[in-house]
Amino acid sequence: MQYSKSKSTQRFNFTVSRNTTSKKAGSNTLTIGTNQLDGKYTMPTTSMTMTVKEARALNSFLNQQFAAPDQINS
Repeated sequence: MQYSKSKSTQRFNFTVSRNTTSKKAGSNTLTIGTNQLDGKYTMPTTSMTMTVKEARALNSFLNQQFAAPDQINS
């Protein structure tokens, strides 16, 4: 079963694509793309694609770094 979900902000586009029936490497990805906004980026658009495993590692890292100070275990 294929699944795709997108979210856009003023500066970024996020897309998750999953294929639950595929065993092919790279069939489940997260893509983060930039929108050119008032010259804040030197290139019109740039994107980065990562596997779901890499995206989960990024999510875990961000959750740890942005945790409330009383939730940090050192």
